[in-house]
Amino acid sequence: MKTETLAQPRIKADASGRPHQSFYQKHESTILGGFAVLVVVGIWQAIWSYTTWISPLFFSGPSAIAKQFWISLTQGNLLADLAFSGKNFTIGFGIALVSGVVVGVIVGWYRRVRMIADPFLNALYAAPRIAMMPLIIIWFGIGMWSKVFIVFLSAFFPILVNTVAGIRNMDRDLLRAARSFCASDWQIFKTLAIPGSVPFILTGVRQGVAVGLIGVVVGEMLGSSEGIGFMVAYGGQTFQTDTLFVGFVIIAFAGIVLTSITERLERRFSRWRPER
Repeated sequence: MKTETLAQPRIKADASGRPHQSFYQKHESTILGGFAVLVVVGIWQAIWSYTTWISPLFFSGPSAIAKQFWISLTQGNLLADLAFSGKNFTIGFGIALVSGVVVGVIVGWYRRVRMIADPFLNALYAAPRIAMMPLIIIWFGIGMWSKVFIVFLSAFFPILVNTVAGIRNMDRDLLRAARSFCASDWQIFKTLAIPGSVPFILTGVRQGVAVGLIGVVVGEMLGSSEGIGFMVAYGGQTFQTDTLFVGFVIIAFAGIVLTSITERLERRFSRWRPER
């Protein structure tokens, strides 16, 4: 007697063997997040347009912010402010990234170095960087380098701490296996320590981006005559709420874009972690 088997539905796969996904499945996070933003902006604009209990002196609406953005872009100094803040952030964050990874690898790899450095790193990491702004201005003046240094100081410690954590959380079973096969320290460092710590490093980079943006704004608010932070401070001091919100939206948008990029890199390089 023949037995009949039910035909199982086939799941389409792409060339790499992964199940085929629709456009929505591939971009679900972006679509849902973008839709949520549009809904909130729409409600915000409706309240701004059809109610009279919101004073323009204390708040602003999306249409007014967009209008002020266009005026600042075409008739004001917005491009120069963007270039100034972008240069400060890029230089400060670049130095923090390189030095944070290098120092983090050294501190995480060498036990005695970590013991010596831990008290200083913990104290500096817990210290509020904004409290050092007057001293930083005394050291570097009110020019570009004081802003670069506050960005560096803000982003350096998250990258450093996560790099140290990545090196220290190396899989002990894999380490013992490598030792049993007489692997040298350099081979272990190259094939286990660095690949295993890459996801941690990128987590630190994502955190460093956020606090670095805060650092550049704070630095420009407290001691500068240009930049997005200066725009925010100037808008607040002169009760130009539209100008203040333009700077806020620019920083928020930069944070969304940079954080999204680092999250993608984090997901991509998480495959580097050695599997047991």
